[in-house]
Amino acid sequence: MADHYLHLTSTAPGRFLTRRLGLPQPRPLRRWTLENPTLDGPLLHLTAGESAISDKLRATLAKIGPEATEQTGHPAGIVLDATGITTAGGLGKVHAALHPVVRSLAAGGRVVVIGTPPSPDDHHQAAAQQALEGFVRSLGKEIGKGATAQLLRIPPGAAASAESTLRFLLSPRSAYISGQVIELTDAAPDPVADWAAPLSGRTALVTGAARGIGASVASVLARDGATVICLDIPQAEEELSRTAARLGATALPLDITAPDAADLIAAAAPEGLDVLVHNAGITRDRRLANMPAERWASVIEVNLDSVLRTTDALLEAGAVNRGGRIVATASIAGIAGNNGQTNYAASKAGIIGLVRSLAPHAAADHGVTVNAVAPGFIETKMTAAVPLFIREAGRRMNSLSQGGLPVDVAETTAWFAQPASSAVNGQIVRVCGQSLLGA
Repeated sequence: MADHYLHLTSTAPGRFLTRRLGLPQPRPLRRWTLENPTLDGPLLHLTAGESAISDKLRATLAKIGPEATEQTGHPAGIVLDATGITTAGGLGKVHAALHPVVRSLAAGGRVVVIGTPPSPDDHHQAAAQQALEGFVRSLGKEIGKGATAQLLRIPPGAAASAESTLRFLLSPRSAYISGQVIELTDAAPDPVADWAAPLSGRTALVTGAARGIGASVASVLARDGATVICLDIPQAEEELSRTAARLGATALPLDITAPDAADLIAAAAPEGLDVLVHNAGITRDRRLANMPAERWASVIEVNLDSVLRTTDALLEAGAVNRGGRIVATASIAGIAGNNGQTNYAASKAGIIGLVRSLAPHAAADHGVTVNAVAPGFIETKMTAAVPLFIREAGRRMNSLSQGGLPVDVAETTAWFAQPASSAVNGQIVRVCGQSLLGA
């Protein structure tokens, strides 16, 4: 459903009226297109204090474009290297670096603060680096103009692992992500021959792919060069086949809760999977006092139990290739909770627990990363059916004052799926415009 308020505020009379009334003034977001794949304008590269990675970071920024500079103006992005901040007093250098330039950031611009993991042994360094999280989350809420702010933590000596993440964060692909903290490991990135098709030669399976977010994920993975298998329940076979045909993909009608689901998935990809996307999910909303056991059980079964079972079975069988990527779909409901969704929120919080626990073991034992996207209010047929005032609240209660699109979830999934994203593991990234729920 069209966001008429967003359209209104993009007109001169609408801007005047909403400004006079003190109402939100969202900016239309600039998302990736073939014609406009990068931000418009230079990157401003700043350093707060001493940095051990400044040269490597500069070299990485030079690879990704647009041009990195240390000159002020109207940058499309600002990258602040704050890895050298180790004391509370040193935080003043963050203010000194950004205070003079933040107003000059172009509409729809990006701010990425580079930090390092808080030390378990140095509480002064840990305090200073943790302070950057509060700083970035607050900056994302106040920066306006459709701009975003993120904190990227890079372990010492691992600057080379950041290229795929910086490419994503400093591009139109990350339009609906703000206020996020992403912490990399020191895993070396796998090479990418062509950044226009980083998934070329890789096989991906997406569950719940007949429509909505799942269909968008399948589309973006195919765009990025993957051979895609689209899975959905047999009742959706007609729509599933249309989606698969449009993408040149394979349709796999299958109930993901079936006892032999993992075996059938493995048979559909005899050379193994390189990307496994757990997107299938259902809602059966009702307050707990009014919720029958079958409503509870069905949501847990589809959204969580089936993900656990199929993931375990596919890893044990070696059906996910080394260098593979597993991406699961959580939700901000699993982070913040939601009225009438105790079953759904429990299932999505369970996905977060799965990712955090499995990620280090999957990487060590199978060479596979495990991450999750946590969507907020995304414009789909399901949210279009939500009552008007609740729908408007969902759209406006975030730092960008608008709903996201399925492609926003898909672009995040594709970044997780890239071979160069080896260092991105165990991360839960909210695709929610920095929803006011769950911070």
